[in-house]
Amino acid sequence: MLLSHKHNFLFIHIAKTGGTSIRQTLIKQQWNDPYRIPLWFCSRISSWTGHRLGIKFPRHAKAIAAKEMLPEELYDTLFKFAFVRNPWDLQVSSWHHLRRERPHLVEHCKTFSEFIRFKLDPEREYQYHIDTSIEWQSDYLIDLRGKLIIDFVGRYERLVDDFQQICDRIGIQAPELLHKREAKDRDKDYRSYYDDDTAERVAKHFEPDISRFGYSFDPENRTTN
Repeated sequence: MLLSHKHNFLFIHIAKTGGTSIRQTLIKQQWNDPYRIPLWFCSRISSWTGHRLGIKFPRHAKAIAAKEMLPEELYDTLFKFAFVRNPWDLQVSSWHHLRRERPHLVEHCKTFSEFIRFKLDPEREYQYHIDTSIEWQSDYLIDLRGKLIIDFVGRYERLVDDFQQICDRIGIQAPELLHKREAKDRDKDYRSYYDDDTAERVAKHFEPDISRFGYSFDPENRTTN
């Protein structure tokens, strides 16, 4: 989550949706923020105390956390945005990310199919670094009644164009997106990783996201909302 008082925006960072690139590109705006010094001290104090004081929004905090913690008049005036991603593509990204950066968590999964069956096993013990991308993306954007509480939902599939719209809205010249954590070792077509069984498992688990955002396994058949 990234908050800017100067440019009046709140970025909700959903894992594996290009958020790291967006965050690193926009975080430079905080140098001109009137609250930059308190924000910096809060970040440092939070780290020094092992994040025990609750004075910093986690990187992947949900919109409902900001809505409940910020003054209502501030939250309502912020331009709140996030990016979402096709769930089937997101799981391929998660597979490569874990094998590259946390291989000990998936060392027993020799194939992507084994990974999906392991990850979506309801009997599996909870593991944060795996389950960040097992959560519904829509849960990051709604209140307790299921109402959307942000202003703009961008798409990873049109990241550059939607980021341009966001920059126009918050009144800054769109900087070039910094490509962070971009996988170099994956097939660009996520569909090649799936068989019928694993594709159906993802469809069932992420049905709320697929329904809300209009995604489908075949991108040419995707509807927009």
